[in-house]
Amino acid sequence: MVQLRLDPRRNPGQLTFMSTIETSLLSIGSAHELAPLLAACAQERGRGAPRRPDEFYAELLLNDRTASILGARLDGHLVGYAVFFDLPNTMNGRRIGQLDEMFVIQDSREKGVGKALLDAVSAEAVGRDWDELRWVVPEKPPVARALAERFGHPAGWSVFSVPLG
Repeated sequence: MVQLRLDPRRNPGQLTFMSTIETSLLSIGSAHELAPLLAACAQERGRGAPRRPDEFYAELLLNDRTASILGARLDGHLVGYAVFFDLPNTMNGRRIGQLDEMFVIQDSREKGVGKALLDAVSAEAVGRDWDELRWVVPEKPPVARALAERFGHPAGWSVFSVPLG
């Protein structure tokens, strides 16, 4: 679906075509579409040579009993995802959410996809009556941190990795 509307930042006073971004929870049937995005995210984080899409891994992630995955579609194509968890709030016995991973494929950035994913996770948070939504943001790539600084605020938490073994 394409919407016709004004975009004053790009063309003051002129009409422009803007694509509609659709978000929804992903199911196992989305593994084929999700796999290339997972590979692109791993590559962007500098985790070795370019990976080929791994549908088996995408299926494992989509079937995970603790994670929920929202997808964003631009013009019908999956271009981004957000992985989040429902966790206990140890301070009051209620629930909180943790947004653990958000990725938008490079050629779909600056089109509102990241904001649409964040809005969709926030809507899930409201629907699940969470006390808060914590967002874990990686240091690299800088674009991830910039998005978090634009739409979130520091929450007084630091995240550390503990070596195992």
